[in-house]
Amino acid sequence: MTDRRLLIVLAALGLATIVASLGLGETGMGLRRLLLALVGQGPAGDRIVVWDIRLPRALAAFLSGAALGASGAALQGLLRNPLAEPGVLGVSAVSTLAATLTLYYGLASSFAPILPLAAVSGAMVATAILLFCARKVRSIVTLILIGVGITSFAGAVMALLLNFAPNPYTLSDMINWTLGSVSNRGLNDIALAGPFIALGIAILVATRRDLTALTLGEEVARTIGLDLGRARLRIVLGAGLATGGSIALAGTIGFVGIIAPHLVRCHVGHDPGRTVQPSALLAGLLVVAADVGVRLIPTSGELKLGVVAALIGAPLFIWIAARRGVNDE
Repeated sequence: MTDRRLLIVLAALGLATIVASLGLGETGMGLRRLLLALVGQGPAGDRIVVWDIRLPRALAAFLSGAALGASGAALQGLLRNPLAEPGVLGVSAVSTLAATLTLYYGLASSFAPILPLAAVSGAMVATAILLFCARKVRSIVTLILIGVGITSFAGAVMALLLNFAPNPYTLSDMINWTLGSVSNRGLNDIALAGPFIALGIAILVATRRDLTALTLGEEVARTIGLDLGRARLRIVLGAGLATGGSIALAGTIGFVGIIAPHLVRCHVGHDPGRTVQPSALLAGLLVVAADVGVRLIPTSGELKLGVVAALIGAPLFIWIAARRGVNDE
């Protein structure tokens, strides 16, 4: 399958998943009612459900997944590590911590843009730390352990904040953010976080030739004209913007960034540069599908998207790691 055909197939499946998510829920909606609501016709209740609730939720899920998929593919190519992804390497944890700090101090309620700005800043700081460490250590396992350490430290600080939450409402907001969810997201939330995600993905897509060149090794890549410093900076910037925007929009959603690149890699000749775009589309599709599952599974309380993603993604992550026979070098 050619790259173009793969992208067309994934884009079509993603669009079909989004359309299906608009019609599914506690109150099902047929295709005719759905189309009428989308064009502003039909009962007012249908239009409200579609435009104010389900469409923003589906778009938020797709954008969040696409950001994590593109970031995971780019980080795996940059670090030449198939187990790298924002959640495993601590990027998501630091970004979530930065966003949580704005909730803890009540800054997000007084100045809404500060939450995505904090999430993006946290993601970029964590990505820069990883890049610095990757240049110092040669062991893949050591780099993964550093990422686990960053995740643990950010988790510990977050637990401290939860422990000293100033009131129950703030505590509830912080917990909801750490568990990941796209419920109650509106078009204004997408307008705040969407530009960061779009810019981050665009930068990552633009670096696909650099990622392909890095498969030859850094020395060979230099000889064919690759500016390594500039390439690293662009990938760090793109992954930070995309991951931070995703965290700002949906909170923590783990493992999507590692699963999507792994699933598409065999269809693009294991070329990390050709993995970025299909990974973004597939990850977006998977998160929308997971959100549909969250809405349809009958539970006494609200089931969080991040919880479902972790329940599905963690066993797959173990399977991927076991298949590759991860060994310390």
